[in-house]
Amino acid sequence: MSFDPLSPDTNEVHQLDDLNDRLYRRDLAGRKPRRFDALHPRNFPVPKDWSNTAKSVKGGATGLVSHPTFFRKFFYFALGFAALAVLIVGFTFLTGGNTVSNDNIDINVLGNSFTAGGEELPLQIEVVNRNSSDLELADLIVEYDKGGDASSGATRVRILESFGTIRGGKSASKSISATLFGEQGMVKNINITFQYHLHGSNAIFVKQASFPVTISSAPVSLTVESPQNLTPNQQITLTVKTKSNSATTLSQMLLSVAYPPGFKFIKSVPEADSFDNVWKLGDLAPGAERAVAITGTLYGTDGDAQAFRVYTGAAKADDPTKIGLTYNSLLQSITLVKPFITANLTINGSGADQTPVSSAGVIDGGVAFANNLSTEVRNAQVTVSLSGNALDPASVVAPNGFYDSSKGTITWDATTVPDLASLEPGDSGMLSFSFKAKPLVSSGTTLSSPSVRLRVSIKGAQSLDSGSLSEVTDFQERTAIVSSDFGFSNAVSHAGGPIANTGPIPPRAGEPTTYTVTWGITNSANMLANGTVSTTLPTYVEWVGTISPSGAPVLYDGSSRVVTWNVGQVPAGTGVSGPSKSVSFQVRITPSTSQVGLVPALTLSTKASAQDTFTNQILTVSRAGLSTAISGEGSSGVVAN
Repeated sequence: MSFDPLSPDTNEVHQLDDLNDRLYRRDLAGRKPRRFDALHPRNFPVPKDWSNTAKSVKGGATGLVSHPTFFRKFFYFALGFAALAVLIVGFTFLTGGNTVSNDNIDINVLGNSFTAGGEELPLQIEVVNRNSSDLELADLIVEYDKGGDASSGATRVRILESFGTIRGGKSASKSISATLFGEQGMVKNINITFQYHLHGSNAIFVKQASFPVTISSAPVSLTVESPQNLTPNQQITLTVKTKSNSATTLSQMLLSVAYPPGFKFIKSVPEADSFDNVWKLGDLAPGAERAVAITGTLYGTDGDAQAFRVYTGAAKADDPTKIGLTYNSLLQSITLVKPFITANLTINGSGADQTPVSSAGVIDGGVAFANNLSTEVRNAQVTVSLSGNALDPASVVAPNGFYDSSKGTITWDATTVPDLASLEPGDSGMLSFSFKAKPLVSSGTTLSSPSVRLRVSIKGAQSLDSGSLSEVTDFQERTAIVSSDFGFSNAVSHAGGPIANTGPIPPRAGEPTTYTVTWGITNSANMLANGTVSTTLPTYVEWVGTISPSGAPVLYDGSSRVVTWNVGQVPAGTGVSGPSKSVSFQVRITPSTSQVGLVPALTLSTKASAQDTFTNQILTVSRAGLSTAISGEGSSGVVAN
């Protein structure tokens, strides 16, 4: 008998028929009574604690275990992502990121930190935006308590100043005045709030600072003499003056000047004591004054404002090069403006501040002028002044100009150049002149750092709407620095030299003859460095190896057949006003029969070079090669049989 898994169980079929019969049979008497088995108790193990609820029980049953669903996992992921985003945004805001950071905004308060009660205290407040982004709708709020009593009208003062937009990397400043009342020695705080917006944001950002002021007269007064406007890339001199207002001597006083980024320091009188911006004023007696003149060049573009910050006070006890207590400070601002009328000065076609020139030959100068105004300039006058220890006044030539040798100036005006009588907007022209450098060594005296300084100025009258005339000016400076006279001599000898030679003169075919090659170096005005001399020996010439003086740095490379003299430094005046510098070495030639009747070369062309340490120019001298023909010894150098 086979078992069919798809066929219903016989017992189950009977049970279904019986159930159907009992439900739908109308004859209740004929129904068979249903029998129920007796119920028997069963014991199930019940855990006594919660730790085993997930373990199997009898029959393989387990307790309920909670497994996270997909949606719960997604919820946890979203919650973690949101928290990470908040952390990133917060970090970016606190560290600045690509946005504006308050740490890159400086509030500088320049002014006297002392004031007499009831007197006006002028302050200059500068806001420096070191961020790359612009600060928009920028406002400055200054608040302070005037102090004093009721009769003086004491009240809290609030000043609002608007900056507008401060560009990235730029600064802006405002001047205010404060009047404070109080007892001597009392300290008043002037509170400064700078608020601004960022582009595309309505949020207000705030930067705050405080400037303490002591009620007392300033011990030292500060003044700065300088032009308010200057043409870009021009030289300027600022004179800073300090004066003691104290009744007692002020000890160990310092003056410090912070330069703007566009300022290039050149010199100061007196010289700075630390770096190029700190001067020791020493002890200032009552009423004593000090003055420091600072010269440099201001670079920038039209409209730039360059601010010099000046401080004076007592030196720190542990660092005498830094101000420990500031007695006074001052902000001096200079605006760069495009010149109304320009005069561009060139030397040998170069517009550089310093142009190296040769001590020999003519030096050409030129002045290109132009009217940048929108109105006419009348009666323009161009003046070039020449000075310096290397100028030869007798060599100055100025076509269409007048050279005044007593003043050292060349002048062009309408009397010599008619076009200068009236320069319309955009009109331009060119003026030329020339000069020479005088000998760098004269009567045994050598010029030190030879140079010629040139300064050009141009001025003219501008017509104003009122009918009056206003003079406009411009100037430039250039320097021609003169290179040293570098000389080189190249000679050959057989007799009478520092090295004894052998062999027949003139040389004979098949017989060896030695010769001495002598090199000499001369130098006039400037120290020379890295001097070298080199030549190449022909294949039939032998290097003997004898050198005079012995131990001189002369090297021979057998593979390239190059002889090199490492001269090194050549002091000024070498071979001119002082001892010469020379070296000799020996070579040997054994002429071939193919050279009979010829004058064989002993060296090929020779080149000497050195660097002028004053002009930084590489100076070179070349000489033709040497042969067996010896001048002064009566030898033609022709090879005999």
